[in-house]
Amino acid sequence: MNSKAERKEMALRCFADHLHCSQSILAVFSEECGITEETAFRLGSCFGSGMRKGNICGACTGALMVLGLIYGETHAGDQEGRLRTNRLNDLMMDSFSKANGSCICNELLGCDVRTPEGVQYARDNHLFTEFCPKMVASAVDILEDILSSQE
Repeated sequence: MNSKAERKEMALRCFADHLHCSQSILAVFSEECGITEETAFRLGSCFGSGMRKGNICGACTGALMVLGLIYGETHAGDQEGRLRTNRLNDLMMDSFSKANGSCICNELLGCDVRTPEGVQYARDNHLFTEFCPKMVASAVDILEDILSSQE
């Protein structure tokens, strides 16, 4: 298992290598989730830029996938699993919003990534390369804290 700092550095490296924020988070926790890095890349591939619609930040979504894979329901009727993941979901989303002002990609970026103009604004203002890495780092920090609190 890697340290929190190592995981954050690995996630930032993945993101710098042009993986989505969601892929970057899920990949560095793939071992704990019982999946391969390749599976993490595939699973997280449709969640960047708030599912390409400016919705929930992909870094937050990647963290939620980790929590679901580790603590999620294992069968129909798994009420304990459902209650646990509901609680962890709320904790992740609330903590991310509190730390960053929102968990909505468009609100975080201050532009609408659903439009070519919004994407261009984000590129022109280096949001994908300077702002988004901060969201990746924040998601790793919050997720690490949540995972530590569950041990």
